Amino acid sequence: MLRNALAAAARPVTQARTATTLSAGFPKVTQRLPTKYGGVYTVTLIPGDGIGNEITDSVKEIFEYVNAPIEWEQYNVSGILFTPISQSGHVSWNVAMRQQLDIYASVVLCKSLPGFPTRHDNVDFAIIRENTEGEYSGLEHQSYPGVVESLKVSTRAKAERISRFAFDFALKNGRKKVTCVHKANIMKLGDGLFLNTFRRVAEEYKGTGIEFNDMIVDNTSMQLVARPTQFDVMVMPNLYGAIVSNIGAALVGGPGIVPGCNVGRDYALFEPGCRHVAKDIMGTNRANPAAMILSATMMLRHLGLDGLANNIASATFDVINAANVRTADMGGSATTSEFTAAVIKNLA
Repeated sequence: MLRNALAAAARPVTQARTATTLSAGFPKVTQRLPTKYGGVYTVTLIPGDGIGNEITDSVKEIFEYVNAPIEWEQYNVSGILFTPISQSGHVSWNVAMRQQLDIYASVVLCKSLPGFPTRHDNVDFAIIRENTEGEYSGLEHQSYPGVVESLKVSTRAKAERISRFAFDFALKNGRKKVTCVHKANIMKLGDGLFLNTFRRVAEEYKGTGIEFNDMIVDNTSMQLVARPTQFDVMVMPNLYGAIVSNIGAALVGGPGIVPGCNVGRDYALFEPGCRHVAKDIMGTNRANPAAMILSATMMLRHLGLDGLANNIASATFDVINAANVRTADMGGSATTSEFTAAVIKNLA
């Protein structure tokens, strides 16, 4: 029943759109979707677990201040989105939502911020992750006591779809190179299919001037921490994307400042790039809402509200770069509320 409830939580749009409608760095519809009550968009909001309520409250407060044409349709389903490690725990409803609604492309943007220096400067890459298959297929069973079989599902159709998405993203956002991350040297059939499909798609984009290469996932992890500026757009299967996204976030300052989105043909989902629930600081007003705010601006761009998105994003970056109001994860002592207030002050 919960799976059906989550699937019903996101309403279908009346105009189909493809995964290639990307511009200005973010997913965006080519025409305005039908609006409700004189130009107001209805957006389903699921705060989720951990710090979800606190950081989504920041978004709601900022949107209210700028009078964003958004009407929230909120579903409080805490306790089921966070997936416990224990075998007795429920399956991942986050995964179920992406599979049932075919929200197949995860996009995480990792970019250095001038006001928050880290070990490496000028990091700027996008991680594009296939969201609906691979090790996250959820097909595993105990075939004999002490013996577990876990199925990794790979299909040519979905490998081709995510590869095209990556090249289209690069083409429409002025990116120069796409790197396929894989483990085809060991998983010769599964990852071999992903890699060979990527190479075939890449040949079709040769005339665009976009370079392409591929890299084994373990070497990718080392290269990311040694020379991250070599990467531009990275495309990979599901599990590798989860790992690489966390490495990327650490390179630029942590999960609190890395935005993300998930795009399908009929649905789009916006959330912090690393999907951390941060249950250890839940309810303490210490969470960094920047990643959620920036993800919300990606949603505004998706709806065609570029001006509003740019203003909120600029105000958020100004707070980070000024270094006067920083939450604990950024080495400061500011609260979630204080960071939100500083963003609003910059919008004044």
